[in-house]
Amino acid sequence: MKFIKIGDKTINLEKLHGIIDKMIEMRQNGFSQQEVASRFKVDRSFVSRLESLGEVRKGGNIAVVGFPIKNKEELEMLFREWGVNFTLLLSEKERLNLAENMSGVELFNMVMDLIAKIQSHDVIIFLGSDKRSQLVEAIFDRDIITINIGHSPLTEDVYVDPQIVKEILNSLKG
Repeated sequence: MKFIKIGDKTINLEKLHGIIDKMIEMRQNGFSQQEVASRFKVDRSFVSRLESLGEVRKGGNIAVVGFPIKNKEELEMLFREWGVNFTLLLSEKERLNLAENMSGVELFNMVMDLIAKIQSHDVIIFLGSDKRSQLVEAIFDRDIITINIGHSPLTEDVYVDPQIVKEILNSLKG
């Protein structure tokens, strides 16, 4: 169990996450916001705000970044078909070559340029390891959809199921 201190309170994060998961599951299963609120003894507006915090905006510009991707070409074709505005997928070999063939300053400038370019999109889809996903979520102030493809550090290319990606794209284009 993971506990944190906030002022005089000790918070059980696992319990908190479990309650939120149950609330979302109830809403997904057709319960009204008021029914969920009554069950957990909170205001209906809390349930509404909770949903708003996690809502991903539909439409808009989409950027996709991912590494190390085994089926890179297949996914790039899928993203072109769906009209994704910006795609950067790298295999492990490409990622390492990129880092090895640039000076520190060149690499830093390239990363900063990429961050600026990606930041201009409404939604960002990131395919990467657990730790990289956390980093991307911390960097960008946009909606981030992460597809966790493994535990850090990833040293070999990972196959990403195109069906999972299609489901995400379908939900965004609606």
